[in-house]
Amino acid sequence: MGVIKHVDKNMEQTHDIVWNDCLNQIKKEVKPQSYKTWFDPIKPIKYDQDILTIQVPNKFFYEWLEQHYLELLKRVIKNEIGPKVKLEYQILIGKNDESGLKSNARVSTSQQPKADQLHSQDIKNPFVIPGIKKLNIDPQLIENYTFDAFVEGDCNRLARSAGLAIVDKPGKTSFNPLVIYGNVGLGKTHLAHAIGNAILERDPKKNVQYVSMEKFSNQMIHAIQTNTVNDFLNFYQLLDVLIVDDIHFLANKVKTQEIFFHIFNQLHQSHKQIILTSDRAPKDLDGMENRLISRFKWGLTADLQAPDLETRMAILQAKMAREGYHIPTKIIEYISYHIKNNIRELEGVLISLIAQSSLNKKEIDVTLAQEVIQQFVNKVNKEVTIEGIQELVSENFDTSVEQLNGKSRKRNVVIARQLSMYLSKKYTKNSLKTIGEYFGGKDHSTVIYSCNAIKDLLETDAKFRMKVHEVERQVRVSLNSSVEE
Repeated sequence: MGVIKHVDKNMEQTHDIVWNDCLNQIKKEVKPQSYKTWFDPIKPIKYDQDILTIQVPNKFFYEWLEQHYLELLKRVIKNEIGPKVKLEYQILIGKNDESGLKSNARVSTSQQPKADQLHSQDIKNPFVIPGIKKLNIDPQLIENYTFDAFVEGDCNRLARSAGLAIVDKPGKTSFNPLVIYGNVGLGKTHLAHAIGNAILERDPKKNVQYVSMEKFSNQMIHAIQTNTVNDFLNFYQLLDVLIVDDIHFLANKVKTQEIFFHIFNQLHQSHKQIILTSDRAPKDLDGMENRLISRFKWGLTADLQAPDLETRMAILQAKMAREGYHIPTKIIEYISYHIKNNIRELEGVLISLIAQSSLNKKEIDVTLAQEVIQQFVNKVNKEVTIEGIQELVSENFDTSVEQLNGKSRKRNVVIARQLSMYLSKKYTKNSLKTIGEYFGGKDHSTVIYSCNAIKDLLETDAKFRMKVHEVERQVRVSLNSSVEE
């Protein structure tokens, strides 16, 4: 038992003295890093009539203290100050704005209930007391991006199903965080918005926020410049659902990663929902701290694949139904056959086709569709695809794409297959899993082995190295010619 200290309440800065006495004891019982994280930021506000008031930075901070250090606080305050002391809290809402939010926690041994009989539930959450103004947050969601407008197929079924489960119980499922990844134009942003819109439709009181990683970084930089980092953190920590688009742009931004790490932790530990999108799987993100990547893997990682022909046609038919247009099925099939890897381009061709027909008063037929597709594709910077790499390699190594995707163990076929995987990893944004699926369903370890095998050959076989350089030149020429067109 520590000595009970009788403090003159009229003494100036008494609250600093009594709190420092408590800190001296706490410092002996917790690890230095924990002390620095959870006790250094606390500020004593006043000590009056057996009530010690301390200020904590935010709601999460209070809840963490309640969950992990309540018994320690009760014991230390009883020993260092006295048995009848009552502890109250304030939370810092803004830069110069305090809200006096009080807890009914009493640290007492002389009155009922006794301190050693108190449990964590005896300290009620003070932040439900009237006085915190309800935030009126603009969620920044696109209203047209809904589940009804998101066509389901084999390419996206897992991610869509997870999204619907999240809508039922935001932050309460094992899909937290939900990481949606895939190539450009496959619907990542649409699905993320759809989840946010559906959550708000069910519960308009939820604080939902969509933000691109680029915007988040700019906000953080502005907060640092204007000395409002606490406001920045408090805003994001009060959210119920955080949706961050293009998380891969966080790469190599050390300070932004540090701040995002703390926001992620606090939201996740408060059972708030986090939804992230990326152009690649978490394990393939370069320039990212391991602790962040580890947390991205806590929930569900779901990839969006390029849709098959039937799904592409369904997407166009759904688009027509929403817009009130009718185009012959054979034209829809023609467009779907020629635009394979980007839903955004797919819908863009449809809109352009309708515009051409309306403005030039032309009948929508295969000829007009062909003209529009030609013009549209020529305006788009073509991405290197796995299919394109397979074709180039098969031409240069006297094999066929079918052999690359098959199980042949002939040496020239194996080398061509391994080279195709190597170039796919080097020139596309596809994950190892996706690359493997293009080669007869190989797993990611096979892709890694193939890449390493090609690297070894490049170092030891000069003739092979020259041949690979020629194939890579053709890849770059293909890219440049498509841009120039």
